[in-house]
Amino acid sequence: MNSSVVTPTTTAVRLELPQATLLGDLTVPARASGIVVFSHGSGSSRLSSRNRFVAQRLQKAGFATLLFDLLTPEEDQHFEARFDIDLLTRRLLGATSWVRREQRLHDLRLGFFGASTGAASAMRAAAELGSQVHAVISRGGRPDLVLPALHRVSAPSLLIVGGQDWPVIGLNEQAMDALGGPCQMRVVQGAGHLFEEPGALEEVADLAVNWCTRYLR
Repeated sequence: MNSSVVTPTTTAVRLELPQATLLGDLTVPARASGIVVFSHGSGSSRLSSRNRFVAQRLQKAGFATLLFDLLTPEEDQHFEARFDIDLLTRRLLGATSWVRREQRLHDLRLGFFGASTGAASAMRAAAELGSQVHAVISRGGRPDLVLPALHRVSAPSLLIVGGQDWPVIGLNEQAMDALGGPCQMRVVQGAGHLFEEPGALEEVADLAVNWCTRYLR
């Protein structure tokens, strides 16, 4: 490893959206060519250890990342809000608009990383934004929850599923048939829905880095 590589600094940010103020963590490596905005799954937050692991690997590869809370603390008390795909999509679109208004970010190629139900909001946001989105990655995701919108997703999409997560494998195969842009599904052998098995999350991170290297540079 090159000892001269500087670890990028993570900055706490406040996303002032029309109907909510959300907290986020923004990391921008030097000479970043793309930014990945994370959409976490139900009951999770910007502090998700799994998403932060993937984000750190992306940062080391030279990509900026934004992890943010899709819900306010008050909203997160309501169980149904965690599964409100329309609301989560609006928040992701709001965060993307915030990114585009930031001078140091607005020229970066844009990607989404969605986990679990967060993948549904990532796909729907990508459908809304069209060619503005250059890559979408789903980890153990449920893109099938927005099946009618998938034909409008033009961004290259990578669906990562655990080899032991049988129901989600089938649902992702269904989503692949509906996606309008280039897509691949990669199965992490031996992994369950949370990718807790030794080496599983590392493989997810490698797949994400490779996909972003291909489409965000």
